[in-house]
Amino acid sequence: MQDHRHDDQAGRTIIVAMAALGIVAGFALGTLLAIPLAELHLNKYLSRVATQEAASVREARDLLAGLQHSSLSACSDAELAHFRDLVFRSRYLKDVGRIHNGAIECSATAGRPLQAIGQFKPAATRSDGTIAYSNLVPVKDDDLRRAGLQLGTAFVVYGASLPDDEGPLSVHTALIQAKEASSDESAGATTDNIIRRGDTLVATHCSSAVMTCVAASVSVRAARQGELGTAAGTAGLGCIAGTLIGFLLSAFRRRHLSMDHQLRQSIAKNELQVVYQPIVNLVDGKVIGAEALARWKDRNGKPVSPDLFIKIAEQNGFVGSLTSLVFRRALSEFREVLTKIPDFRLDINVTAADLADPAFLPMLDAAVDQNKVSPNSVVIEVTESSTANQEVAMEAIRLLRRRGHSIYIDDFGTGYSSLSYLLYLQIDRIKIDKSFTRAIGTNAPTLAIIPQIMNMARSLNLGVVVEGVETEQQALYFTVNDQTVHGQGFLYSEPLPLNQFMELMAPKLARASAETEGERQFARAAMRASIA
Repeated sequence: MQDHRHDDQAGRTIIVAMAALGIVAGFALGTLLAIPLAELHLNKYLSRVATQEAASVREARDLLAGLQHSSLSACSDAELAHFRDLVFRSRYLKDVGRIHNGAIECSATAGRPLQAIGQFKPAATRSDGTIAYSNLVPVKDDDLRRAGLQLGTAFVVYGASLPDDEGPLSVHTALIQAKEASSDESAGATTDNIIRRGDTLVATHCSSAVMTCVAASVSVRAARQGELGTAAGTAGLGCIAGTLIGFLLSAFRRRHLSMDHQLRQSIAKNELQVVYQPIVNLVDGKVIGAEALARWKDRNGKPVSPDLFIKIAEQNGFVGSLTSLVFRRALSEFREVLTKIPDFRLDINVTAADLADPAFLPMLDAAVDQNKVSPNSVVIEVTESSTANQEVAMEAIRLLRRRGHSIYIDDFGTGYSSLSYLLYLQIDRIKIDKSFTRAIGTNAPTLAIIPQIMNMARSLNLGVVVEGVETEQQALYFTVNDQTVHGQGFLYSEPLPLNQFMELMAPKLARASAETEGERQFARAAMRASIA
């Protein structure tokens, strides 16, 4: 009960800690996003500036083109009235009039001055004959400091007002004339750009059409303050995500600990099931052996993957108990088969921890002696990974072979093997991993490795067992030469409970029993004849 309370408390601690971490991470993310979001806001503002600018230039050019065909007398009252009507109706037009040699003769805002206004210097002359001015000021009013265009004797002064700021940030704007812009390092670009000057983000849009630059700026501090809502939102999402992760971690931890406890109890109560997968001769399909495989269900009756529960047993130091259970159960259940059919082989897997465990060999000897089976009938399967420690593996294999056991390398091709390695280990067979078997009939690169494995086995005089045989094509692949190859897989049978496997073996057991009885009768008859 106390352990459960401790586990519950640990689970709550994990959830709270992950939620807090999620809040911190989410708020930090929101703060980091403040700058990119501010840059996005400034870019949107410059986009609106550019849209208004394009509209004003288009209107100015259309108006200039129309004035070239005016039927009104230049600078007449009628034309001035027309100019004023154009300015009044226009969204972007600031002034319109007549100009000659850079001097304004009349305009909607200046009327007909007694003396021509200015001597304005053109900034550029374009290919269509349009003359551009960067500062055409008909009246002494700074609000009319706008770009101008002249075509023929007609001119227009145009330019959109800067758009209002929209959004959570307070954007400061400034309009810089072409000369000022060209001398300002930040405004010299011909495209939009954003730079950071100290604690300020400055976005600049320069236009060759209006010969001005618009600078929009916002402080980094204001950007972060403006995005507090975003930071709060990301902190909330972080809290939710952290809580969910905490629940998952807590559930995983609890399940892992619970599975550890459940597995220990199941082993102690001898509750694990052992199933047996037939091993056949691929040439004739006859059963020549079986592999013992442990199966386990948790307290909810849900099957647990052997890879998972064996790993749990290894990590928690009780895999030896699991291996002992399988050996004792398998040898007890297969005692009749192993004693009546001498050439039948029962394969049982061991782990690296088993090979290094001083209690493993005494346990194996005791199980063999207790069930009165021949060590030759019991095959020890070791994975490549379990032989990584060569010295331990070699010594364990040497002692096993001395007792009469055959040694197979399981999952061959997935780990550490080499020619010299196999020679040192002194094994009897290799079991080709099912990943290679699946490659048959495909274009998988691993397919090219199978002939090399087979040739290596032949050169070392090693037997071969093929795992994962599921199709006739896979079985036929290994029977085209004169090598004796055994196999196992769903093509022949899935792993079977003991009663189903014994039904499969019943005819062979019956023949073996009949042969044994015949031998006994012959022996009794011979003895009676010798006495007589």
